[in-house]
Amino acid sequence: MNCDLIPDNVSKFTNVYDVLKERGFIEQSTDEEKVRELLQNEKVKFYIGFDPTADCLHVGHFMQVIIMMYMQKFGHTPVVLIGGGTGMVGDPSGRTDMRQVMDIETIEHNCEQFKKLFDQFLEFDEEWKYEGNEGVYTPGHENKEPEPGKAIAVNNARWLRPLNYIDFLREIGSLFNINTMLRAECFKQRMDREGGLTMFELNYMLMQSYDFMVMARDFGVKIQFGGNDQWSNIIGGVDLTRKKVGKEVYGMTFSLLTNSEGKKMGKTQKGALWLSPEKTSPYEFYQYWRNVGDADVNKCLRMLTFLPMEEVERLSALPGQEINKAKEVLAYEVTKLVHGEEEATKAQEAARAAFGGGGGGMANLPEVEFAAADLQSTDKEGNELGGLGVVSFIKQLGLVPSNREGFMTIEQGGLKIDGEKITDKKFLITADAFKDGKMLVEKGKKKKIMVTLK
Repeated sequence: MNCDLIPDNVSKFTNVYDVLKERGFIEQSTDEEKVRELLQNEKVKFYIGFDPTADCLHVGHFMQVIIMMYMQKFGHTPVVLIGGGTGMVGDPSGRTDMRQVMDIETIEHNCEQFKKLFDQFLEFDEEWKYEGNEGVYTPGHENKEPEPGKAIAVNNARWLRPLNYIDFLREIGSLFNINTMLRAECFKQRMDREGGLTMFELNYMLMQSYDFMVMARDFGVKIQFGGNDQWSNIIGGVDLTRKKVGKEVYGMTFSLLTNSEGKKMGKTQKGALWLSPEKTSPYEFYQYWRNVGDADVNKCLRMLTFLPMEEVERLSALPGQEINKAKEVLAYEVTKLVHGEEEATKAQEAARAAFGGGGGGMANLPEVEFAAADLQSTDKEGNELGGLGVVSFIKQLGLVPSNREGFMTIEQGGLKIDGEKITDKKFLITADAFKDGKMLVEKGKKKKIMVTLK
């Protein structure tokens, strides 16, 4: 899967800057006029950094992937920077808590998993590689120019992990003003919370800025892209590159994917909306986008699909209940991009069957396995009850986050098992209740899963 998925008629513009602006991505640039001119007149290397905080990409990352796909479509070279070095510290931007510190084995595993997912969306020059450098004093180099139209991937562990700390402080740290750094939004948020800001986290801006400088110096990267929460880090890199190696580079940030209420999209009851089918099934993924708010349809169609803008505007302007047609298109298009056409079609058929009264697509509902041995519970005196309480059951399935919400769901008539409404909050789930080892569990109108007994 690569940028060939973007149709030629995606936009009337020929400069990718204007295309990204039209789709509503661009938030701010270090020099809008020069960036636009650069993207019009040159084919540039640009980078986006991804810290491997998990072993899978989620929807927040997907926005950045789509931007790289647009850039590749228009002839520029995406540099996917995987943060095997910065991931050892963790970015404090947008956080009020300190990130969990991971060991090197976990980080390396996550980096490998990230690269596999990027291969789904971008075409890479696998023969290209960064030859490394000798600390802050000796530049490194690439083994070859990337093939035109192909992306390259590099891990910042190559230049961050071998660093001599004293050299780094003398050559890089001396160029950063602490007073200026502490005015950055990413640090102010941490300083206002219990525990404050650690020196460990303060170094993150230096490391990310150094990334930009190394890549600008050693293989000609000219622009860094990132979410709007990366603005301070990007400016740090632009300034450091100018001061240290005398090169003019640029930065551009993009809107985060938020709903009409300003909350980040891509969060579910189970956590993040992952791009891997093992973590978030194609059906669950489809259903998330099928159920977005009416006010968010236009933004999601603009940013997460490659439909031409005329079609985006037509769909998002559908009146009343017809807006659901636009949501179906949205869900199908995004699921097709991430999971392929076959899985998108299966998810759509399952959703239509489950919520439209048909039965043919029930086989495509998300399936969860449940161990027969776990269908046991005891009363306060420790006596075996012969089954598992229904509230504990749906909580373990991830349908509700707490017992309290489970009880409320039953009180409000929102729970069905095999089509029968459950009204008894003490109802027990037993192995015998599974028909041919399966049980359909429904919470409200929008959540249906098939539970298989194992």
